[in-house]
Parts: sequence; C-alpha cells; structure tokens
Amino acid sequence: MITGISETASTVQSKTVRATVMQVPRLGELEVLNQVAIEIDGDGVIAAIHHDDRLCDLDLGKNVVLLPGLVDTHIHAPQWPQLGTGLDLPLEKWLLEHTFPLEARLTEPAFAAVVWPALVSTLLAHGTTTAVYYATINVETTTMLAATCAELGQRAFVGRVAMDHPDGTPTNYRDASVAAAVDASFASIEAINDIRSSLVRPIITPRFTPACTDAALAGLGDLAASTGVIVQTHCSESDWQHGYANERFGMSDTEALAGFGLMRDHTVLAHGDHLSGADFGIVGAAGSGVAHCPLSNAYFANAVFPLRRALDAGVRVGLGTDIAGGSKPGVLSQCADAVTASQMLHDGVDASIEAAHRGVAGSRVSIVDAFHVATRGGADLLGINAGALDVGRLFDAIAVSTARPGSALQIWREIDDDARRFEKIVRLATPQDIEKVWVGGTQVAGTGGP
Repeated sequence: MITGISETASTVQSKTVRATVMQVPRLGELEVLNQVAIEIDGDGVIAAIHHDDRLCDLDLGKNVVLLPGLVDTHIHAPQWPQLGTGLDLPLEKWLLEHTFPLEARLTEPAFAAVVWPALVSTLLAHGTTTAVYYATINVETTTMLAATCAELGQRAFVGRVAMDHPDGTPTNYRDASVAAAVDASFASIEAINDIRSSLVRPIITPRFTPACTDAALAGLGDLAASTGVIVQTHCSESDWQHGYANERFGMSDTEALAGFGLMRDHTVLAHGDHLSGADFGIVGAAGSGVAHCPLSNAYFANAVFPLRRALDAGVRVGLGTDIAGGSKPGVLSQCADAVTASQMLHDGVDASIEAAHRGVAGSRVSIVDAFHVATRGGADLLGINAGALDVGRLFDAIAVSTARPGSALQIWREIDDDARRFEKIVRLATPQDIEKVWVGGTQVAGTGGP
C-alpha cells in the first residue's frame, strides 16, 4: 500500500493567489472575476476574495484563467488499461468478454500498484480534482486505490464493487455469497476510513441490478443506512438494463433501487438515459442524482440522456467520463460532448422523419450549463464543499493558459469577449494548457509553486 506524501504535492499553507476567475456557480450564469486576490487559509479553504492590488504569493498573470476543479462522478478504475478499445460492441458483450476479465486482473496487488498511480496522475493532469471510482471486488486493491488518491492528492470516493448474481457475473469475478458481498463492502469502508485522509471517502457500490441478488441489494441498502456512507450504482443505462429491471422486478430500475433502500441522499446513479418523469420524481425526492456520461452513452446507452429535462426538474446532475466506456479521460471534453448530445436530442437524428417531429424540443443546453454540471453540479451531487471558487469553499482549482504556443486555444482580443473566451477554454483546453492543479489549497499537478 502506498503511504506518505507525494513529492508533487506541496504542504498546505496560507497563501494568496491572483488570477482572473471564470466559473458557473449558478446554472446558466457565467461569473467572471477579473484579477482578484484569492486568500486561502491553512485548511485549503477560501478565506476571502479581494478586488484590490495587494501583493500575492502567486500572480498567474493575464494570460491564465482560474477555473474551479473538475468533478468526475463516474469512473471504472480497473478499466483504465482498456481505454479506447472495444467500443463497437453491445454493452453486455463488452462487459463479459473484455471488461470483467480485465477487472479480475486488477484484484492482483502487483498489477494494481502499476495501474492506479498511472490513472490518478493522468486524471489530475486533466484537471480532475474530485473523482468517483468503481474499484474491484477485492478489498485490498480497492484500498490501494484510495491510498493512491490520498498520496497523489486527489479528492475521491472509492467503492469496492459488490456483485454476487450467478446469472449476471462471471464465476471468477463475483462475490461468493450475499454475506460475502455485504461483509466485504463493510470491510472496505473500514479500510478506507483507516487511511485517515480528509481527501478520500468510501462509497457503497452495488455494480448494477443485473449483477446483484435481491438479498445483496437489500443488505447493501441496510449497510448504507447504518453507516451513512453514500451509494453509487448504474441505473437504466441501456435498453438491455432498463428492460431487465422491468422484467425481473416488475418495475423500473429506479423504483427497484428505492425499494432496496439504495435511493438515498447523494446516491450517484450512472447514466439514467431511460429514466421516466416518474423516475426523475423519485430521484429528486430522495436527493439522489445522475452521473451524466455523454460520450459513453453514445456507445452503450441506446438513447440520449435528457439533461435539460433533468435540470429543469431540479434533479442533481454531475458529469462523468465513464472510463473506459467513455474513451476520453478529461471532464472538459465531456462538457462539449454534453452540449453536442443535447443538440442531437433537440434536433433529432433521422432525416427520414419530418423535421417538426424528429427531435425533442427544448433539450438544448449551453456550454455554460454543462460546465456548471461539471463543477458545482457534481459537488452538490456528492455533498462536498467544492465546485466553485467562493468564500468558505475548498480551493480546488485549475489554472489554464490561454497563450501556449501551438495550442488550439487562442484568444483574439479584438473579437473574444468573456463569453467567447470561456467557451474556447472549456472546448479547447488540453492537459498541456493546464498549468497548475490544486486540491484543497495544495498544488497536486503542474509546474512551479506554491
């Protein structure tokens, strides 16, 4: 297990950073704070934001924009080695023939010790300051992932995956019994808490209803109630999964999860593309929410998630890469994909259908909306005090250069106002443009200091 403090992470000290801030603390409202001095206390919390010319420990200059850190609400950590492969297959074939065998290999500590640091460091370089992980069914390698996040400085929710159903899982990669599924999940909670890091938390993780027996689902619901640990699972991702729930339970996936006690405050439901209006009502009333994964949905969901409808219904929504069902590890690119998906849902995709009947009117979201979901939306879904650079919130932030030679991200002062500048940053910034990344006031990626 990894211990100690990463050499790339500086010690948390009180400091003041000067920068231009761009963020969306409220849905639909781009906020620009020009050349403000952000005072960060020793706990990594923003103590004050000054609009004067006081001296600062770090002045990012006029060609760098400070954004809130990005929140990735859905990642399959053991799928990292297969990123970018197998995406022409149906979901159930992709899982059984490619994904489960790889995940079984990540129960081996020696392999996990190589994969986990590569994954976490790469995501930090992409500006992912908070990550929500599905790990493996193995307590040891799951704990290793949590320890890696703590060492490298990433805020993370790490879940040992529970899956005991003999018809929905391979014989070599499943819990041996209901008791094993619940007991190992509890052991994982204790092991992650024993790391004693303010950055990492356990999350109860029934993979999805096809992989879990009724008794395991109920037992994990009881575990969530007794420990107060939040829950993550997949919900109505595809025609297959949505139909499976109706056939097995005689009700929707959402209703079934609620019946098992898994639809709780801050429960993270991956995908949710096939949720009905009634389902959204259940999700919203419970304080649960959806991890919207626009890119992987294009491969596996058989539908476009109605992001605008969910937001209008007051449902909590965050963005997710769904590594490796999604082939891009950065959350910024998911913002652009979310806008693209909403446009396709609004306009429709089949030209043989008359235009007036082709799409779902009122489905569009803007890049501003998408960025809100990627930051404050994800933080609110998880119940963490991040997602915006405001007084009293954690200083989770990324510094993006808008003047890197050779970058597609170029600002033309003659024509680019704040709105255009922001859209270019969100759509075009790459890890090469991200100069620094902080989590809780500690720099965890990038060059220089503090």
